[in-house]
Amino acid sequence: MRFPPSFLDEIRQRLPVSEVVGKRVKLKKQGREWRGLSPFNAEKTPSFYVNDQKGFYHCFSSGKHGDQFSFVIETEGLSFPEAVEQLASLAGVPMPKVTAEEVQRAEKAKSLYEVLELAAKFFEAQLQDRQGAKARGYLAGRALGPQTQVKFRIGYSPAERFALKEHLGAKGVPVGDMVAAGLLVHGDGIPVPYDRFRDRVMFPITDLRGRVVAFGGRALEKDVPAKYLNSPETELFHKGSLLYNAFGAREPSHKTSRVIAVEGYVDVIAMVMAGFGETVAPLGTALTEGQLELLWRMAPDPILLFDGDKAGRRAAYRAVDIALPHLKPGRSLMFASLPEGQDPDDLIRSSGREAIDAVLERAQPLASMLWQRETEAGVFGTPEKRAALEARFTEVVATIGDENVRRHYRDDVFGRLSDLFRPQQRDRRSAGKGGPQGGFRGQGGFRGQGGFGQGGFAVPDHRPSPSLSNSALVRGPRASMPLREALILTALLNHPWLIDGAEEDLAALDFRHPQAESLKVALLEVHAHGVEGEQVAYASALMAHGHGALIQQIRAIATSSAVWGAMPGAARIDVEVTFGQLLTLHRKKQALIKEIRDAERAFGDDPTEANEHWLIDVKRREAELTGTEALIEGFGHSSGRGSRSG
Repeated sequence: MRFPPSFLDEIRQRLPVSEVVGKRVKLKKQGREWRGLSPFNAEKTPSFYVNDQKGFYHCFSSGKHGDQFSFVIETEGLSFPEAVEQLASLAGVPMPKVTAEEVQRAEKAKSLYEVLELAAKFFEAQLQDRQGAKARGYLAGRALGPQTQVKFRIGYSPAERFALKEHLGAKGVPVGDMVAAGLLVHGDGIPVPYDRFRDRVMFPITDLRGRVVAFGGRALEKDVPAKYLNSPETELFHKGSLLYNAFGAREPSHKTSRVIAVEGYVDVIAMVMAGFGETVAPLGTALTEGQLELLWRMAPDPILLFDGDKAGRRAAYRAVDIALPHLKPGRSLMFASLPEGQDPDDLIRSSGREAIDAVLERAQPLASMLWQRETEAGVFGTPEKRAALEARFTEVVATIGDENVRRHYRDDVFGRLSDLFRPQQRDRRSAGKGGPQGGFRGQGGFRGQGGFGQGGFAVPDHRPSPSLSNSALVRGPRASMPLREALILTALLNHPWLIDGAEEDLAALDFRHPQAESLKVALLEVHAHGVEGEQVAYASALMAHGHGALIQQIRAIATSSAVWGAMPGAARIDVEVTFGQLLTLHRKKQALIKEIRDAERAFGDDPTEANEHWLIDVKRREAELTGTEALIEGFGHSSGRGSRSG
């Protein structure tokens, strides 16, 4: 008996693997997984794991691996139909009624798979034939050589109107099946159906079982109406619920625990050939809810890697709205942005895999992308505008379906709003006492950290709040600036060209020391207002506005000649590598410090074994990162600094 995939998926969604397994195995929560003793072998040390997010169990002692259905088959000796019937009853899902029409439809689908496979083989053969020379030239220009062409089954559709139709007809395929498979254009006013894809490079699209269900075709001529053309919706192909390379990415995604979504077919192929096998792409459309659910089945925090232009930013912002209603604990999104004017294929060819690694390391969480979207163009100089921003956030956060996630987003957003508006509150308190003291102020009012006004470049007020005054950042011997922050600022002071194109990333960079944050903001303000020249011009502008002593202090801290890529005179490539390494370490360190606080709070509130393991694990990872930092000579040799200084 054949069961519709949608029916089996509904059972899987209603019955997590841990619930089915838990009826026979005593499971304990361990991080994102469940652990227990193997039901297949006698053992004293648990080696049996269940992962609900990925929908499988794995037994290391026996090597057995599977889902809800295979577990029942293995442990109860049932056939597949019997296992389906049992789990359907447990999930409260009515068994489908198999009609003669459904049997006929299944046979029809099998026939269409065969037709599409014949078409894929035809396109592959045409690419290697004489008339495929132009297509091979295009692929060579995109660095997609013969090995890549074979791996992804890339083909070519001839320019003739009936080439595929005649080829399939000669093999006995009815025209009706070609139409049903989406291979021919037909309809009213078209007396003779003809090939849909003509003079295009062809990319087969497969389902999650690796069967060809559709094609994407890239035009070779410039004057055609559509540069990319996809198969239409068919009985087998629903583009809103599939991803290009989803079948190929499943195993790499399982090994890396991540999945990367890019924008196009060639980008996917370039990423895979560069070693990022866990890469997929939507099928020529904006990301849909169905595709998002598929991404979450592959990894808990998919990375959306978009082009660094306005279109890429708009795509990221649309994805925020699609994702928010479906967020759950442990399930979110990350956003990475490429340098403007480059797609993954461009960046890999110009700078190699390491450049993609650096971009992925800078990925932002969904909460940061939401904040960026709502505040990037705003000027919040009046109470009404600040109230409007607050109302907008309230409205957006309310769309989050999960109550706990919604509560944490509300806390995050209003914490950010409090920080954003605090300089305004200080300004009101200082009225009548010599004028404004907080933030960079100008005629435009308050905008983030402010801007240049008629009064020129003002020094920001960084007096700490009461909670900050009591923190380890500003009290006792731990108040010195972390070496890593000093080195990042040293690199920017010595090589201000690093700021070009990275303004948003640097603005979002979180410095723990208030003076480091002050100088970072000042550097961005100087850059934004067109100071020309190299480090001398930047340093002069900064010193003219009262930052000379701070610059000297930072240069005194960052004396490690071993981190020579941050120092004057270093070659551009060495500066880029060093700066990227410093930023990566900084972001990892800040994330781990935050996670330690969360783990400590969780263990204090609920001292379970799982929370204790989490706390031990995150402290271990922090220690490992501290060891990584120590590999850069100079880190760890600054007196008075501990592993938690920054």
